[in-house]
Amino acid sequence: MRTTLTVAAAIALTAGIASAAPVRIASEGAYPPYNLVNDSGELDGFDIDVGNEICERAELECVWVKNDWDSILPNLKSSNYDAIMAGMSITEERQQEIQFSQNYFPPAASAYAAMDAEANVGDGAVVAAQTATIQAAHVAESGATLLEFATPDETVSAVRNGEADAVFADKDFLEPVVVESNGEFSWVGEDVPLGGGIGVGIRQSDNELREKMDAAIDSMKEDGTLNGLIQKWFAEGAMYFGPDGEAVAEADATITPVE
Repeated sequence: MRTTLTVAAAIALTAGIASAAPVRIASEGAYPPYNLVNDSGELDGFDIDVGNEICERAELECVWVKNDWDSILPNLKSSNYDAIMAGMSITEERQQEIQFSQNYFPPAASAYAAMDAEANVGDGAVVAAQTATIQAAHVAESGATLLEFATPDETVSAVRNGEADAVFADKDFLEPVVVESNGEFSWVGEDVPLGGGIGVGIRQSDNELREKMDAAIDSMKEDGTLNGLIQKWFAEGAMYFGPDGEAVAEADATITPVE
């Protein structure tokens, strides 16, 4: 049935649409498989797929903003965008500055990689990590000398060119570096669990946005879609969400495959 709007109603509707500004979400675009820039020059990766699904379920119009990691938190606080989805781990330190949604990726392992499987990564070692990350904080407290870089690729290059003895980063980021290096890189020592999983970073004042995103993430966990996106982007051995939101192995997860 066709409905005719009065002029007043049409103006009110138009004004309502105009006032609903898009939610701007920032990502780094340099930390695959979490986020990257694809061949078309667009942001892509796990964070972006999850963010698009959150926005669809929460009925939010969202736009993506590429921002370097070292300024990504200050620019959120300065309202240059509304949220961060950039493989950012939930930590107590960051929660002093911003709030997070519930996690959309379970607590995951960090790992050391080096060009010598027997490399020292403790006292006296030089270890590369990306600045302002939980990995950099861990290295700084480990007894090793921390060598910080603005981008994750630079941390790997520092090992290759002899500036650092090892690199310390999310194991999911380092996995292809090690696997595709034809023996150039090896894992060193044991995996290190850090952080409370990855969440959407949101300003302390934006409770309504957080609530909408939390509800969407809840539904994605319940129907297996979030696990499907983990399966799409991460290698074998990644952690998934169980029925109570706990981290489980792939065999114990409900997974709804996605393209």
